This record gives sequence, C-alpha cells and structure tokens, in this order.
Amino acid sequence: MTLPLITRRSPITSSSLDREARTFEATASTGADVPRRDYAGPFIERLDLSGLDLTRLAGMTVLNAHRQDSIADALGVVESARMDGGALIVSVRIARGEAGDRALDLIEDGALRGVSLGYRPKETTRAEEDGRRVLTIKPDIVEVSLVPVPADSASTVRNHQMEDELEIQQAATEQRAVINKEIRSIANVAGLDRSWADDQIDAGATTDTARAAAFDAMRRRPAPTIRTASVTSQESLEDYVSRRGEALFARANPSHSLSDQARPYAAVSLVEIARDCLQRGGQGIIGLSAGEIATRALHSTSDFPLILGDAVNRTLRQAYASAPSGLKTVARQTTARDFRTKHRVQLGEAPTLEEVAENGEYTRGSMAEAEETYRLNTFGRIIGLSRQAIVNDDLGAFANLSARIGAAAAAFEANQLVTLLESNPTMSDGNALFSSAHGNLAGTGAALSETTLSAARLAMRKQTGLSSDLIDVTPRYLVVPPDLETTAEKLLSTVQAAKTDDVNPFASLSLVVEPRLSDAGAWYVTADPATVDGLEYAYLEGAPGPQIETRQGFDVDGVEIKVRLDFGAGFVDWRPFYLNQGA
Repeated sequence: MTLPLITRRSPITSSSLDREARTFEATASTGADVPRRDYAGPFIERLDLSGLDLTRLAGMTVLNAHRQDSIADALGVVESARMDGGALIVSVRIARGEAGDRALDLIEDGALRGVSLGYRPKETTRAEEDGRRVLTIKPDIVEVSLVPVPADSASTVRNHQMEDELEIQQAATEQRAVINKEIRSIANVAGLDRSWADDQIDAGATTDTARAAAFDAMRRRPAPTIRTASVTSQESLEDYVSRRGEALFARANPSHSLSDQARPYAAVSLVEIARDCLQRGGQGIIGLSAGEIATRALHSTSDFPLILGDAVNRTLRQAYASAPSGLKTVARQTTARDFRTKHRVQLGEAPTLEEVAENGEYTRGSMAEAEETYRLNTFGRIIGLSRQAIVNDDLGAFANLSARIGAAAAAFEANQLVTLLESNPTMSDGNALFSSAHGNLAGTGAALSETTLSAARLAMRKQTGLSSDLIDVTPRYLVVPPDLETTAEKLLSTVQAAKTDDVNPFASLSLVVEPRLSDAGAWYVTADPATVDGLEYAYLEGAPGPQIETRQGFDVDGVEIKVRLDFGAGFVDWRPFYLNQGA
C-alpha cells in the first residue's frame, strides 16, 4: 500500500527576499515535535533530519499549496538546500509570470509566510516518553509548497488529495490490527482471559507494554484459578494435545519445523507438561515435587497421557513412512470395512462383437468370473514409558523406542508380503500362484540374463484372461534379492546406442530390490499394480498403518501405549506376476 503524504509548515524569512533575483530562503523544518492523532489516539511526531540526501531537493518544483493538477500550480524551483544548526534551509527561486509575481508581492507584504514540506515515512522508530507515544520518522521529502498559513505547532496542512485522511486512517487501522493480534496471542500464551486483552487494546498498549503487563499479571495471579479458566476458554482439548505433542516430538527430532501454534512450548519439559495438565484440570500443585507431579498426572484424569501418545504417534509415523519395502512398490493398497473375508471378484473380457445382419437380432454374450479371497487380522504390542523417564525428561529413550516401533511395523508388513509371495499360495482354480498351468513360471530355472528376461516378458505378453482372450499385461518391474542387484542394474542400464544392435530392450523396466527375499537366485517380473490387479494389501477403513492408544499404567508405574495394526494381504490374480527360480 502507498503511504499517504504528510506535510509540515515553516515560515519564510521575508528579509531574505531578493525581488530582482526573485529568490528567498526559508526554514523548511527543524524536526520539532508535532502533535498528531491516529486510530489509537494522540501521539508526538518527530522528524529525524540526519542523513538527508540534500541533492534530491535541488531542482524540485515548488507548488502552490500542494496542488498538482496543472502547470499553473508550479510557482518556482528549489535551487539549493543545506543544514544549519539542525534546521533544513531551502533557497527558492520564483518563476516569471502572473502567478509568480503575485506570490512575490504577497511574500514582500508579509501576507504569504509559509513553506510546507510533503514527505512519506522512510523509517519509523516507536517509543514512549512520559506516557506518550513518540514516533521518530526519517522523512522521504517528495514536494515543497508555498502555503498561506504560517507555521503552527498544533496543526497540519496536507496535500488536497489526502484531505479526507482515508488512506492514513486505513494504514493506522491495519497497523493497530497487527498489534491487537499480538496482544491476544500474548494473553493466550500467558493464560490470561479475553477481558485482560480487551483492556490492553482499549488503552492503546503497544506489544512491549502488553508483554510487560502480562508478566506482571502472571506474577501476581493465583495460579490454579486463572490457568484453568484461560485454557478452557481459549484452547480446545484437541488443539491443546496436538500443540504440546508436536513440541515434544520436535525436542526429540530437531529437524522437525515447528508450527507457529506449537512454538511457545518448544522448550517445555515432560514434568512441566504434567504440571500444566494438572493445572488445566483444576488440581493444586503448589509445593509438589517433580516425582509427585508425574505421579498425579499419570494417575488422574489429566490430559498428560494423550500428549505423550500424540508425540509417540508422530515419531512412530515418521519411522514407519521411512522404512523401505520393495514389494509394496509392486502391490496395490486398498481398504476393508471389517474383518470378514474380503471377496475380490474378477471379471473376464467382454464378449467378442458379432455382425448383425439387416433386420437381424442382437445376440447375448456373457463374461466369465473368478474370485479370490483374503482377510484382515489384528497385530499389536503394548509398551510403557516409566515414571522415572518422565521425571528425568528422558526424551532420547522415549523417541528411540517410538521410532523402533514404527520401523518394526513397516518391517512386519513387508515380511507379510514376502512370506505370502514365497509361499506360492493356491489360487481359486486349484493351481499354485506360480505354475505351468498359469504360464507364469519358467520351465527351467536360469540366471538373470537378456535371454531369460526376454522369455519372461514374452510369457507375460501371452497371458490370456478368463475367456482365453489375450490381455494387456505389460512388464513394469524386475524384483530381485540383494544378491542379484548388481547383475540386474547392469542388465537394465541404458546403453548409449552407437549402432542398432546396442539398443537396450529393457530400458522401460524399473528395478525393485527386496532384501527380505530368502532365495538368492530367484527373480520376478511384475506388471504395474495401477493397471493390472495382482498382489493387494489392505488396512481397516479409516485406520491406515499402525494406530495407538494410551492409558495410565497399572502394571507399570507410568504410561502404557498400545500399538495396533489391522492388516491383510492376498493375491487376487496371478497374471501380472512371473517367477524364474534361478540357476
């Protein structure tokens, strides 16, 4: 937003008038205090004239009372400017013509005595003196005008385009809105109620004075009463738990970028969180030791276990998401509404179109169907965070344990998929997943090479659907154990073709290394799971990945955290998978 133009007036020194040369000197400004008023009330404006670029004033047009509508409003020019004893002195030369002659007559008669500077704030410093707001401004001078009214410390003449003061009022309103928002944030963090913030705003307090008042109020208030009222009125339980849980997570994981809402709690210890939870519940804590505070927070209706659970969940999720799983790349994720057996119906190809003779009837066709099934199971463990760890503020062990659980959950899912793949399960047609009947098993195991990989691709291209028609099964991934990683990389690497025979026929295949595969020689080729159904894994609807619950410990003196995973996997079709058992 463009800042509004502000003006100041100073008297012309009539004795400096040279009528023949049409020049005079004027004290443009001394930087003296000028009372002003904005949205927040009265204040003192003070100009800091140090460091002014006087060369910018030389050659500046002198206007008639700040008017800029036509060339007739130009009365003269500033020939030079200088500083003298802290005052800004300008030398003005009046232009020839009727308007200029009249201005010289008025100056000579003493009827025109004022020079007004128009400027915009370039830099503003705020302070308080004797209870009054003081704004010290470094001005950016943009115009010089002759005005009919002499200097007056209690008044201000503005550019006629700014007379309604709309823009400066808007600027002051926006500035005050920012300060008001900061004051409310200070009240929220300090646990002070809405009326306290309103009183500060009504008094026109600055951010610094409001912060000092908040510290004074916190020092003098009875802790339990005001603390309980402020949290329940300003912060919901969900926000309360989430912000403090995120702050705990960030303490254990310094790379995490805290949200603005959680930043005030970044350095709060476990015992301080427990104390805050007790206060929020209206329980007295004066005189309690760290051990007693931890015990009460664990064995009461406080929100302490929920905050610990939120931090555990964040750490667990981070480790769970970062744990590698090769087979998840070639499988499709889905959901299940319950724990009953999940039936995956597979439809065959649409019937072949037939010619319809003139006036002939359309014949009906049918689609073949097949069905595969699997179901979800529940897996989980309970871990404990001891009272001693809470008192010791031992976040290292706390975060390490959570991260290990997250990595273990991801590893468990990957092991389930690998076990399912290597078990070669029986499909609904009575044949094993990889079998000659399905056309997806190499007749003789062989090492990974261009020849054997070409044979695998050919077999997949020739797969037929339920109606024995060819279907589009395009090889997308080569899945190998780590023992074959180097061989596979060499085979799949793109060749810089110097001649036709150098073109790599398998450049479109992507390599997936699954370290959990037990057979060091076997390798697989699969299609893209987004285009053809094959391996599928599912979570309970609304609960993807590991879920946690917390409660005060009974078997352990601390917090118990239960990790639950509802997970299942199965093959819904054999066609997008091919196995070569290796040499």
